[in-house]
Formats: sequence, C-alpha cells, structure tokens
Amino acid sequence: MKAMLLHSAPRGELTVENVPDPKCSDDGLIIKMAANGICRSDWHEWNGDWGWLGIVPYKYPMIPGHEGTGVVAEVGKNVKNWKVGDRVVPPVSVGCGTCPRCVDWSRHNMCETLRIFGYHIDGLFAEYAHAPDADYPGNLMKIPEELTDMAAIASFGCRYQTAYHGVVSQGEVKPGDKVAVWGLGGIGLVAVQVAASMGCYVIGIDIFDEKLELAKKVGAHAVVNAKKTDPVQAVKELTFQFNKQAGANVSIDALGIGETALNSVLCLTNRGRHVQIGLSTREENGMVALPIDVMTAMELEWHGTLTMPYPQYGQMMKHVLSGKLHPEQLVTKRVSLEEAPAILKSMTEFGTFGMEVVEF
Repeated sequence: MKAMLLHSAPRGELTVENVPDPKCSDDGLIIKMAANGICRSDWHEWNGDWGWLGIVPYKYPMIPGHEGTGVVAEVGKNVKNWKVGDRVVPPVSVGCGTCPRCVDWSRHNMCETLRIFGYHIDGLFAEYAHAPDADYPGNLMKIPEELTDMAAIASFGCRYQTAYHGVVSQGEVKPGDKVAVWGLGGIGLVAVQVAASMGCYVIGIDIFDEKLELAKKVGAHAVVNAKKTDPVQAVKELTFQFNKQAGANVSIDALGIGETALNSVLCLTNRGRHVQIGLSTREENGMVALPIDVMTAMELEWHGTLTMPYPQYGQMMKHVLSGKLHPEQLVTKRVSLEEAPAILKSMTEFGTFGMEVVEF
C-alpha cells in the first residue's frame, strides 16, 4: 500500500512510499481509508513538539495521520460489533478499555494509557490502517447513512470533535454568550461554527484576511485582524457594542502560542472562561506566562480540553444531522496523498486554509 512516512523529527524527511499492508489483530480491524485530514497536529509531530508531554512517535519511520475515515476491510476473530463494509471514524485517541477512566465512558478521552494514531500506533496517511481494540466504545465511531461526504466526515476524528467538546463541555457556552476564538485554522473554524449554532455572539481573531472571511461564512458575527489592531481592545469594544458589557464570556485559544493564550485570557469579562485547545510548540516548550492577579481578581476560569469523550459523539452527530452544524463548509481543498507532505510543511508559515483533506 501507499503511505506517508515521517523519517525523523524535528523536521525530518517526509516521503510517500509503498509499504507492507497492516496485519489485523484478533481484537482489531483493518480500515480501507477514504479520507484523512491534514491537521496542525501532524505539523507538530513533524516539528518535534510535545516530548515534554511524553508524546513522541514510538518508532521511525512512522506513518503519521490521525483524522480519517474509511470502510472496514477486515475484522479480527474476536471482534463482535463491526463487519466488513461498515463505514467508520477512528478517533485520534484510542482508549485501553479497562482503566477507571475508560470504564467511565464519560471520560474515556482521559485514558491512563491513551494511544494516539500516528504516534503510538501507525497512522492514517495510508491506503489501509489498523485500528486496535475495536469493540471498546469510543475507539471507533459509526457513520450515519445520511452522511456521504467522506472528506468532511474525516474531521470528526480530530478537529471537529475536539472543538465541539471544547466549546460545549469545557466552555459551557449558552445562548447569548459572547465567544472569542483565537486562531482560525481548522479547530478555530469549527469552534466558531459550533458556538454560533448555539446562539452565541462569536468573534474570530486571526492575522490572515482570507481566514477571517471564511470565519464569517461559517458563523462569526465579527472578526479582528490582530496584525492591524490591538486584538484584546477590539474584542472588548465589539462585546461592549453587543450588550454594553466589555469582554467575552468564553474565549478559546485554538492555536496554542504564548501570545494567543495570553490574549484569550485578557479579553474575558468578569467570571469568564478560557478554553485552551491548541497545544504549544518547541518555542514555548509547554510553558506560557499568564496574568494570575487578573485571573484571580476577575474570578476567571481556565479549562484545558483534549479530544472528546465517546458519549458526546451522539450529541454532536444529532446537531450535524439536524442541519445545525455543517462540517462540509470547512473543507477547502481535496488533495492526493502525494501532495500532503508539502501541504503539511507549509503550516510552518500558516499556509493552509480551512481543512485540506487527502482523498484516497
């Protein structure tokens, strides 16, 4: 089969080569991949980030990729819940199924031995992929028959589910809330769309006009170019115009650099909630400066968020099937596997726009 290979990090060679097909374990299955999104987390892996979290590829060369969808091609002898021909999404994070957090499905994304496609398991930038522990709820998600655009469905494996969980569970947004979203890549755009669908007043912040325009198309009521104005002040002015109270109720850092994390906190109103979705790079090395006196005096809340617990998948799908959410709006480019390495590298200069997806 054809697959992308990462040969080393940081910023090692990325190639597309013929490699052996994966073998099916007794408890796993083989997926014939239909699509896989090119996610900024893939760039982080190529950039050599996240070693401070203990997240490093278990071998080189490694098949990266973690945001995909496809059709079951083979099932292991112990697998009961899936059959050949089922359309599935293997979410980015794979639970063990036995630790206390996996037994409590509401927090399986916090598995004590969490595995990640493209790091601990060969990833999804390949014509075929192996999904382990297939019968544990949360390790595979079924695609409703009504949904047919596999490139859009691929985002359910990472960016869509991660942003949905961050906005709904960790941000706890409610109708009428003012929500600021910092960084309008794939996750940021989903956060904009989800918050707007829930009746929030949404402001998108970025430094590229084309991303700001796309944010308006998917639900942002206002946008701010952080290169052209003081973004914190702009958010406060826009929110004051909205309801005469300056500051966001919920602010989301979808990028993960020191500047956006800090600005996200500073733009909040009293008792506001900051949600950190973006993870940092080697430049921050996992550490950013925060205004703790402001956070204390204003009774601000800080919430981390990682992927999405399995029970929330059904809730998200109801919103997609009802027409409240439109993942297809975020797919901006469909490319071949051979094009993916150059696109991934272009993320160094924030060269991607929306969700760019490999179709097999």
